[in-house]
Amino acid sequence: MVYISRRKFLKSTSVLAAATLVTTGFDENKKKPLLAFSTLGCPDWTFMKITDFAAQHGYNGIELRGIQRELDLTKCREFSNQNIAGTLTVLKDKNLRFVDLGSSTNLHIADSEKRKSNLDEGRRFIDLAQKINCPYIRVFPNNFPKEQEKNETIDLIIKGLMELGDHAKGSNVSVLMETHGDVVKSDDLLKVMQSASHAKVGLVWDVTNMWIVTKEPPVEMYKKLKKYIHHTHIKDASLVNHKVNYKLLGQGEVPVFEAIQALEKGDYKGYYSFEWEKLWHPEIEEPEIALADYPKVMRQHFNR
Repeated sequence: MVYISRRKFLKSTSVLAAATLVTTGFDENKKKPLLAFSTLGCPDWTFMKITDFAAQHGYNGIELRGIQRELDLTKCREFSNQNIAGTLTVLKDKNLRFVDLGSSTNLHIADSEKRKSNLDEGRRFIDLAQKINCPYIRVFPNNFPKEQEKNETIDLIIKGLMELGDHAKGSNVSVLMETHGDVVKSDDLLKVMQSASHAKVGLVWDVTNMWIVTKEPPVEMYKKLKKYIHHTHIKDASLVNHKVNYKLLGQGEVPVFEAIQALEKGDYKGYYSFEWEKLWHPEIEEPEIALADYPKVMRQHFNR
């Protein structure tokens, strides 16, 4: 029989206990992704219904893309001078936060008047985000117009990002360009991000927007764009006769979980925001179904 001293026994058991705590803590962290959803998925809901639903279904944050079909958030009564404090109290009481404001700002436009209007909207959204402690606003790159040389358009996008980034200086807000429209190839995105080298500029990685056009493997896309990704849009879809059909997560053909795994391995600390495009595609599942399904599927994935 082998005898050990009480001191050695206590020391060894304390080490094992500490290791167990570390392992348990690590596992718990892996099981708790930060989940949000875009209000694009519930265009007719009131703000109270949005926040109630988010809290009841275990979401951590809300990405605002309009409230009751008003897409210019600066015009929503929830953010008027008399209501903004109450809005923030509702959010705090439900242990939620605003994680991104989805503007309609397009950066590819050359026409001076239209361009000014778009950039002015971006500035207003930055100012609102600062007031409500929201870390990001989303902008679009967005198209490569046929009548405009591609490099000229890329230059316009870069300049727009830099202008908005400058406006965000001194705030707690960053400007994120979504992988969207014609600007979804990783090389084009990398060119824009490298040229718009600004502390207040980054990316929203929408895997589906990219994959349905380019079919680039998510792992390869992530390797190229990792340093710029601060926020994600998660959704699934299938392609039928080259038409996009949005599906509940895991029921389409987009390799979205490959992207999520790449983010996990890359120590991504941002939100996985479900973008259910109900406003643009009224034929897809109702928000009560889709927005309830998403956190269940995501937690099953992270608990695998």
